[in-house]
Amino acid sequence: MTALSVLAILLTLSALFGVANQLTLRLPNTIGVLVFAMLGSIVLLVVNSVLPAIDLHGLAKSLLGSINLPEALMNGALSFLLFAGALQVDLGQMLNRKLSIVTLALIGTLLAVGLLAVATWFAFPLFGVEVPLIWCIVLGAILAPTDPVSVVGMLRRLGLPEGLQAVFAGESLFNDGVGIVAYGVALELATGTADHGLRSIGEVFCLEAIGGVLLGFALGWIALALLRIARDAQVELIITLALAAGTFSLAGALHMSGPIATVVAGLVLGTRHSERWISEHGRHEMRQFWSLIDEVLNAMLFLLIGFEVLDLPLHPGLIGVAVVAIAIAVAARALSVALATLPINIVGGSVAGSHRLGTLVVLAWGGLRGGISVALALALPDSPYRGTLLTICYAVVVFTIIVQGLTIEKVAGMFYKLRPAQE
Repeated sequence: MTALSVLAILLTLSALFGVANQLTLRLPNTIGVLVFAMLGSIVLLVVNSVLPAIDLHGLAKSLLGSINLPEALMNGALSFLLFAGALQVDLGQMLNRKLSIVTLALIGTLLAVGLLAVATWFAFPLFGVEVPLIWCIVLGAILAPTDPVSVVGMLRRLGLPEGLQAVFAGESLFNDGVGIVAYGVALELATGTADHGLRSIGEVFCLEAIGGVLLGFALGWIALALLRIARDAQVELIITLALAAGTFSLAGALHMSGPIATVVAGLVLGTRHSERWISEHGRHEMRQFWSLIDEVLNAMLFLLIGFEVLDLPLHPGLIGVAVVAIAIAVAARALSVALATLPINIVGGSVAGSHRLGTLVVLAWGGLRGGISVALALALPDSPYRGTLLTICYAVVVFTIIVQGLTIEKVAGMFYKLRPAQE
């Protein structure tokens, strides 16, 4: 099957499921596509069990295998999704709350990794599932970071205060980079391929994170200089495409964090200098273009997440483990947010406004996981624990997207007067 054929199938299914959602459930488009993709997967499994000769399950799995979600997301679509998300952030609001964002993205994510690892390590034996602590740390790294794709899409629907929106978006855009680095280090330790000590691990972590920030900043300013010269909307769009893809690829080649570098490069285009250097028509075209890219890639990503249920090792014994893992993930998110922001609150500061309890509750409940977590779980090497970790990850991701994603507006409305969503 050619790449064009695969793309045509994904776009067609995304469109059909989107229309079906609008006619029936009327959920936010990406969540609706996810729900219908999951329903379609369940139908395929039922039909395949009744009529095994047709082998629809095998056909669908061959399609998923030809796409290779981890490769397609982590080394492809992620660069454009992160860049599109960064362009939507109010950089001024984000800089005003940089301490909160850095604290949540770095300390909060690492705390969540540890909390998830320890809690699952103690909980799994209660259900007869034995997973070593190091593999629980890998699971923590997979589930700790919130997903920028899901979070930015959620923020687009809600009318949260600007300060809280900035903290939400900033944390989600940066903590996936931190989570991916932590995942890589933990996986090396779990598989016995690590060739460095604790000090070297810290150095590698700093190189990837800080190096990614510096690289993204440098390339963003180079792109701004080119945009200043271009003064043509079409050329400006090509420059932004090159910036998104080039930054991610170069960071990977230099062993730096591609997600962090791409986010910083996108944020550079939100500075006051960029407003002067990019033509008004070019900026309008840029917003429209990257909004379309974001919507299309979002729909196809959630479609693939829905179909990945076909690749899960479905065992009845894992249901109880998955339910407990969901509760642990929600609790770990809430506790990590509270602990990470505690120093700011103690000294009389504020994370995102005067309503501290509301901020903590909304940040905790709005911590959606998504495609990045699924891609990392699918990228796990073969081991006795891969199936268990993959099933747990999928359960947590689906719960956060559907349950938390659809109820966050009611939760936020308990503490804030929400403005109508801006289209």
